[in-house]
Amino acid sequence: QLWRYGHLCLRSLLYNSFTNGDVVLDSLFEPVYWLVDHVTRWFGVVFVALVIGLTSSIVAIVYICLLPLILQTYTPAWICWHLAYGHWNLIMIVFHYYMAITTSPGHPPQAKDNLTGISICRKCIAPKPARTHHCSICNRCVLKMDHHCQAAWLNNCVGHYNHRYFFSFCLFMTMGCIYCSISGWEMFRDAYAAIEFGRRALSLGLFHTYYHPPPPTFSFRERAFHKSVVYLWVLCSSVALPLGALTLWHAALITRGETSIERHINKKERQRLQKKGKVFRNPYSYGSCDNWKVFLGVETPRHWLTRVLLPSSHLPHGTGLSWDLPPCVTEQRAPLLAI
Repeated sequence: QLWRYGHLCLRSLLYNSFTNGDVVLDSLFEPVYWLVDHVTRWFGVVFVALVIGLTSSIVAIVYICLLPLILQTYTPAWICWHLAYGHWNLIMIVFHYYMAITTSPGHPPQAKDNLTGISICRKCIAPKPARTHHCSICNRCVLKMDHHCQAAWLNNCVGHYNHRYFFSFCLFMTMGCIYCSISGWEMFRDAYAAIEFGRRALSLGLFHTYYHPPPPTFSFRERAFHKSVVYLWVLCSSVALPLGALTLWHAALITRGETSIERHINKKERQRLQKKGKVFRNPYSYGSCDNWKVFLGVETPRHWLTRVLLPSSHLPHGTGLSWDLPPCVTEQRAPLLAI
């Protein structure tokens, strides 16, 4: 009886009618959530330093090793092409990367009186406009949040005000890596062959005899040149593949007028309405071409040059609090979720 009484008292202290398997699983994973919220945010600082160091090393190799060789061996037309395109691509990468990591993605106001007709964030207990989501790493809501970017080495949330900078950085970095891989292919092949031949000669112990000529001897500068070219090509080629896939993924989302978070939400909504015989329509999509115009901020034809092909710090359309029809949209679509 004492055992049963003690057991009953213990259960009465720990009993909760809302407890189930999901609650227990969330409680067990609470240390993991804490680790994500407090530790992984420092990973972004390491990634920023890493991307700056790797990019600087590639630029240094190009200027120290490859550029003098290009000036000596290439024709004037090819020299002008490499100088013009290479420096333009580099400027676009540096500009958009700097803007992406320093520009705030945008946050809704904390005052509840400023906005009406919107929901309230359960974590911030503050107004939550349309397309706004709460970032657990930043611990605040972000306007038109796409994701908290650490994989692309930004250490910043990607939202309304820096989404274009993030995508442009990925695009121009991919273009730069492909440019270096294609331009340096012949140099990479020759450098790798020289390193491999010298290594095999040393491993086989080929000495200077009548049948075996001596292996070529390279100076320290030549060996450093060969290894630098191999390092440049391998790094650029390995970065171009995943970063190019990420760029294509975001390009598809932009074409559909969605963010990474909205893709999952719209997919579930599309499946739910499909069971009811209805068709889902994204209220923030204006067509493929107009979606790109809205995203890039192209309002006139000259903006393709001044805002897309040249560095531009223009603001995106709207404030992120409301989503009115942009002026560059040719046709107004009915703002219906389903028909």
